[in-house]
Amino acid sequence: MEPVIVISILGVCILLLLFMGTPLKPVKMVGQGIIKILIGALFLFFLNTFGNQFGIHVPINLITASVSGFLGIPGLFSLVAIQTWII
Repeated sequence: MEPVIVISILGVCILLLLFMGTPLKPVKMVGQGIIKILIGALFLFFLNTFGNQFGIHVPINLITASVSGFLGIPGLFSLVAIQTWII
């Protein structure tokens, strides 16, 4: 597609959202999900930093960050257990 057409479509979408408003509930849920995934990636980063002394390494990708973000510390421990004993 032409860049002018893409920019025009995005501009129209932005104007529609400005005039009509956004449904807040789905936007809030998506935002919270993204925040949880980022927190999970941060958990994994610190785990890899401090676990390097003990030979623990869990790769940081979307799936592992989602598991550790949504499940929290128990999810992080389960990823370590899976990495240690199963894989």
